[in-house]
Amino acid sequence: MSDERFERLQKASNPRRATQDDAGTLSRLFAASFLNDPVFDWIARPGPKRAAGLERFFYWLLQVRAIPFGEVWMADDGATAAAWLPPGTPASPGGLFEQIKLLPLFVRLCGFPRLGRGSAMADAMEKHHPHDDHFYLAFLAVAPRFQGMGLGSAILEATLKRADEAHMPAYLENSNSKNTRLYERSGFVTQKSISPNGAPPLMAMWRDAR
Repeated sequence: MSDERFERLQKASNPRRATQDDAGTLSRLFAASFLNDPVFDWIARPGPKRAAGLERFFYWLLQVRAIPFGEVWMADDGATAAAWLPPGTPASPGGLFEQIKLLPLFVRLCGFPRLGRGSAMADAMEKHHPHDDHFYLAFLAVAPRFQGMGLGSAILEATLKRADEAHMPAYLENSNSKNTRLYERSGFVTQKSISPNGAPPLMAMWRDAR
């Protein structure tokens, strides 16, 4: 194992809690990690504006929906991060007024031609989201240049300890079949695809409390 890989694995295995000051750095990390993700490839606008739309989406998600709840964790070098929502946190913003306010954000992400796709995917995720208390892994990201080094597994195992300490189950939606083994190694079990018609598989995965 190279010295660089060892150092990055150490940092991924000992993540720190992200703050609002990290939102910009992490939004770029998540946007780069999900730029070619199958589900985001289906809902996000094609072309050169995609990266900017993704970055803006993740910045909102982190700053407003995730970081305030204290369960976004990152390696200190910014190479990987895991955005969790703790038990009792709404999985999506509620209320018509809140959704209207977010319309410009989703237009920027999807473009008008794919806005219906984004809405259908969001509705499917909300419909199938578990009602039992659980930790929800909204997104896990590894910088593209460091993928394949084991950093995703390292930060996943480190942050799952939060759920285990609370004796709580965990849930995620896997948007890329390449990551299935990673989640299975950590105890997640695939339940079903929750994608709307015509969309790539989005697999609901559940991990029982330990």
